[in-house]
Amino acid sequence: MSKKTYRQAVNEAILQEMRRDSSVILIGEDVAGGAGAGGEEDAWGGPMAVTKGLLAEFGNDRVLDTPISEAGYMGMAIGAAASGLRPIADLMFNDFIGVCFDQVVNQAAKYRYMYGGQDRIPLTIRTMIGAGLSISAQHSQCLYPIFSYFSGLKVIVPSCPYDVKGLLATAIRDNDPVIFCEHKLLYEMTQDVPDAPYTIPFGEACFVREGEDVTIVALSRMVHIAMEAAADLALEGIECEVVDPRTTTPLDVESILESVEETGRLVIVDESGPRCGMASDIAAIVAEEGFSFLKAPIMKVTPPHVPIAAAPNFENLYIPNAARVIKAVHMVMGRAD
Repeated sequence: MSKKTYRQAVNEAILQEMRRDSSVILIGEDVAGGAGAGGEEDAWGGPMAVTKGLLAEFGNDRVLDTPISEAGYMGMAIGAAASGLRPIADLMFNDFIGVCFDQVVNQAAKYRYMYGGQDRIPLTIRTMIGAGLSISAQHSQCLYPIFSYFSGLKVIVPSCPYDVKGLLATAIRDNDPVIFCEHKLLYEMTQDVPDAPYTIPFGEACFVREGEDVTIVALSRMVHIAMEAAADLALEGIECEVVDPRTTTPLDVESILESVEETGRLVIVDESGPRCGMASDIAAIVAEEGFSFLKAPIMKVTPPHVPIAAAPNFENLYIPNAARVIKAVHMVMGRAD
C-alpha cells in the first residue's frame, strides 16, 4: 500500500493488466508520444500523460498510436476485440463520442446480443469527463448518461484513486464493452492504493459517509463536493449519508433505496445535465420504487441546461458546488433559506 495519484492508479492498473494478459493492448491518439513525430519517444502518454511509460515496456506492438480518426481506431478496436484481443481504446475526451457513435453504440454495444452470445467484445474505452479546466464546451461535458442509455455497454465513473485502479482492472477483464469515465480534475488526487493488482465488482455502490438525516447520491468528482457539503452540514447537526454508485450501468439501485429508506430524504448531485441525466434517472427510480420512504420531495443539484463556457467565472457558476448542495439539503429538511 502506498500513496498514489488518480493518474498513477490508472497507469498502474493498465500496466499490471498488460503484464498479466498478453492479449491486452492499448490504442489511441498520442498514447505512444505521436506516431512519426520527432523528439523523445513516449513523450506524452496521452493528453494528460496517463499512459506515459507503457511504451517502454510493451513496445509498439501493444501500445499503438493512431491517426486522428476516432471512427477509424474505435472500429479497429472493436474488430480486435472480436478477434480475441482485449483492447483499451483511449477516446481522450468523452465529448468526441459523436465522431464514433455508430461504432460504439450500434456495433460494440449490440454485437454480443445480435450474435446470440456466440462472440464477445472485451473492449475498454477510457475517456475523460468533466469541467473545470476552462477548455470550453467541446471538451468539458459529462456524457455518461448517454452511454448508460444503451444496453450492452457498462459505464464506470470512479471518484478516487483506490476505486479507479480496482474498477479499471475489472473493466479490462470484462467480456463486454466498458465505457470508463475519468474526471480530469481528479488526476492529482492522492490516496492509499494497494501495490498489488485487485478488482472491484461493478454494480456495488460505496457508502462514503454514514448519516441518518439525508441521503446524498453523488457521482465522480461530485462525491467530493458532496463530502464538503456534508462536513459543513454536520456542524449544523444535519448528518448526511453520501452514496457513490461508482457505476451507472449496472446501477446499484438496492443500496440507494436502502439508504433512502433509512433517511427519508434524497439529494442527487450530478455534473451531467438536468435533462435526461443521471440525477433525473435516479430520482425517477426512487420515486417509482421508494416513494413511501420519502419525507420530502427529491432535490437535484446539477448544472444548468446550457453549453459550458470557457471563461473561468462562468464555468464556476456552471459546476455544482457545496453551497448549492447545502441549500438543497436545507430544503429537504424544511429549513429553506
